[in-house]
Amino acid sequence: MKDFISSVVSFSSLSEILRTYLDPKDIEYVREAYRFADKAHLGQFRSSGSPYISHPLAVAEICAGWMLDVHALSAALLHDVMEDQGILKHELIEKFGLEVAELVDGLSKLDRLDFANRTEQQAENFRKMLFAISRDIRVILIKLADRLHNMRTIDAIKPEKRRRISKETLDIYAPIAYRLGLNLLFREMQDLCFSAMYPNRYKTLYKAILSARGNRREIISKIRDSVNTSLPASGIKANISSREKTLFGIYTKMVEQKKTFSEVLDIYGLRIIVKTIPECYLALGTLHQLYRPVPGKFKDYIAIPKTNGYQSLHTTLVGPYGIPIEFQLRTSEMHYIAEEGVASHWLYKGIKNELNGIQKYTHQWLQSLLDIQNQTRDSAEFLEHIKIDLFPDAIYVFTPLGKIISLPKGATPVDFAYSIHTDIGNQAVTTKVNGEYTPLRTELNSGDKVEIITSPASRPNAQWLNYVRTGRARSEIRHYLRTMKYEESVAFGERLLFQALKKQNIPLPNHHHPLWKRFIQGRHSSSREEILADIGLGKRLAAAVARRFASENQIVATTAAAVDESILSSHFTPIFIHGGEGQTVQLSICCSPLPGDLLIGVMRLGHGLVVHTSDCLTGIKQRNRDPESCVEVAWDQETAKHLPTRLEIITQNERGVLGRVASRITAMDSNIIQVSTHDDSESATIVLNLIIQVDNRKHLARVIRAIRQVKEVQKIIRLKNRKDIHKSIYAI
Repeated sequence: MKDFISSVVSFSSLSEILRTYLDPKDIEYVREAYRFADKAHLGQFRSSGSPYISHPLAVAEICAGWMLDVHALSAALLHDVMEDQGILKHELIEKFGLEVAELVDGLSKLDRLDFANRTEQQAENFRKMLFAISRDIRVILIKLADRLHNMRTIDAIKPEKRRRISKETLDIYAPIAYRLGLNLLFREMQDLCFSAMYPNRYKTLYKAILSARGNRREIISKIRDSVNTSLPASGIKANISSREKTLFGIYTKMVEQKKTFSEVLDIYGLRIIVKTIPECYLALGTLHQLYRPVPGKFKDYIAIPKTNGYQSLHTTLVGPYGIPIEFQLRTSEMHYIAEEGVASHWLYKGIKNELNGIQKYTHQWLQSLLDIQNQTRDSAEFLEHIKIDLFPDAIYVFTPLGKIISLPKGATPVDFAYSIHTDIGNQAVTTKVNGEYTPLRTELNSGDKVEIITSPASRPNAQWLNYVRTGRARSEIRHYLRTMKYEESVAFGERLLFQALKKQNIPLPNHHHPLWKRFIQGRHSSSREEILADIGLGKRLAAAVARRFASENQIVATTAAAVDESILSSHFTPIFIHGGEGQTVQLSICCSPLPGDLLIGVMRLGHGLVVHTSDCLTGIKQRNRDPESCVEVAWDQETAKHLPTRLEIITQNERGVLGRVASRITAMDSNIIQVSTHDDSESATIVLNLIIQVDNRKHLARVIRAIRQVKEVQKIIRLKNRKDIHKSIYAI
């Protein structure tokens, strides 16, 4: 009886909140969910020693603060019964209906025994939650309330676990709160994580803030009085309040900018809330007349809202004694959204236009996460993409038609291209930023006008992964490379196996031949394509696989007659190289083979076939070390264009010689993609190191003849090894 009374008393604080916006019938529905959860968690205690039911009750109270509906509140109370107490989904459906059961299911973690490590578990939990969020945004609101209460009570657990949970919260849940516009929640989570991870630093900074608060109270009060006088004089009625930077925000700024606490001046600020948008700008003008603005510190988030729908004017002014003070100016509707984000849908139902905007931003963000999820198979990789995409800062760039695109700080035109459409990203060749051609790795700035130049023949480059910033671009590039690499590897592996079989006069079984099934089972592979892909990537030697099909094998001996003998040939056929096969065939950068060069082909594990010139020292060394890894290769009749090769040009050090050399190269329809110079002061010469694009050896010969016409040129060398040990010298 005593326990029952304590339970009723525990529910009373929640019911007090619910009575402010729910009718008695709905309150009774929530009470029934509470009774069910209380019974399910009976005898279960938290690390602090308090009954476990206190946790879902606290989560429900946080959700009630957002005025969530009856089903969300019930799900908040029941959110752990499936995971912790083994309650089945169909039981919840029978008791509370499908809507509540779906919410609880979306919140439940996956069984830990299914995962190899904590990272995979964390990623898969997030995957499941993401699917649930895409169907119902209330899932993430309840999950954030759950995490907030866990952080508020985190002192009861061991330090190591405390730090791990705090880091996860800081990496994932706090940024999610930010992206959903839940700024009050975001700031509290950051400070709670800071306190849990660095308790001594937190205490020291807290004491410093208390001391500074007393010292600067007079200054803030003086500024506030001035603003209170100036705004009514301009016909503006405003609500003015002071705001303080969070402890985590101060600490982050101290670390990033290597400042002491006394050097962080913008700890305090003022928030001005007016009725209309025109009054925001009118108030801004009044403030700029009152105090001197700091150059470069004005941001208009009303005209260009943040990615989470946040709108406000920000300006930093130099107040009394030279102390900078940040002002935020917004309407009351903007303020509601700025503080509660998506939750304002339930809190403030009268501001429809603004809510449509934030719902649109939320939908776009969730859709981008779903796109990343669909392109990513590896759990750890998926989590990496998500963390990248939860960026707190953004820049705003324009399409050629004037549409605003939001990207993370440091984003490049490749990020921009993938944000428009996957095909534009995959086919990007170069870009125009503000009308000028720039490299794809160029960092974009707010206000840039970006145009992507595409080509159907273009494909993503693995080097792009070194400088893209968005999770979507990174996942799309990896997905394309992974897919294309596998398909290319299968096709190329089949060519290599065919060549190896012909070399040993062994017939090639067709796709459905029983010999393949026996071989797949014996090698523990999933399919014929997997074996061929391994051959194409150098993970299996084609000659070794071919020997498995030798005539000594009883299966081959009895079935060879069934194989089409037309595939056999009395002479050996090499693998023909086009030069643009993709990732499975790579022209070695140490010697840069060109059509017309004699070739050496070497299989490298995980890289596929690497092609060298026949006189390349690296290729010769690899062939001598592992003869079985070598493959006979030759150039195809049709070869790729614009292949790179390296030239060293020794010339007299005279003004304009580089321009004259470049002009000759361009006249021969060749392109310079890299140039460097080295002075030789003793002989009054200069060395030009160039990487140029040519079609073949004949094209290179024409380019070299054209360069010879520059009278200052003394010697031209085609560099054939990375360390320049071996050189082919063209006499002049």
